[in-house]
Amino acid sequence: MSADTPRRIVLLRHAKADWPQVSDHERPLADRGRKDAPVAGRRLAETGITFDLALCSTAVRTRETWKLVVSELPQRPKTVYEERLYEASLGDLIALLNETSDEVNNVLVIGHNPGVHALADALAGSGEGDTLVRMNRGGFPTAAFAVVEFAGSWKSVEHGVGTLTGYWAPHE
Repeated sequence: MSADTPRRIVLLRHAKADWPQVSDHERPLADRGRKDAPVAGRRLAETGITFDLALCSTAVRTRETWKLVVSELPQRPKTVYEERLYEASLGDLIALLNETSDEVNNVLVIGHNPGVHALADALAGSGEGDTLVRMNRGGFPTAAFAVVEFAGSWKSVEHGVGTLTGYWAPHE
């Protein structure tokens, strides 16, 4: 694959979590999250993007979200449960994407705010239509996802490298 191969990063925030008396990492999905995650999966399937790789935080709520989302996709991508996604900073997320093999064209990242929103905002040097306005107006709620397209190597992922071509949020 050449260095100018079109690539996509889809950033999915976990669905709504509950607040039981457990550590933050162990928080499960709330009822609303269990309803919103499959809807997000269907909307992802409608994009027509075939994911080569899914990077999912190890937190319970992200793993539960992924299980409900992937059941709606036409094809299950290779999935890596990545501890570094939990509480990841913007720099951590960019560094993680920079490690991606150039054999991969489309990556789905299932993570947490504020990192997921910060990454979508940082990578999107531009946006199609009103995608940037909608994403930033809504604050990237649970089960929302953003699609960022760029051309080049994963090592070239940095601020402003891409175009926000899609944004969806439940209850929008």
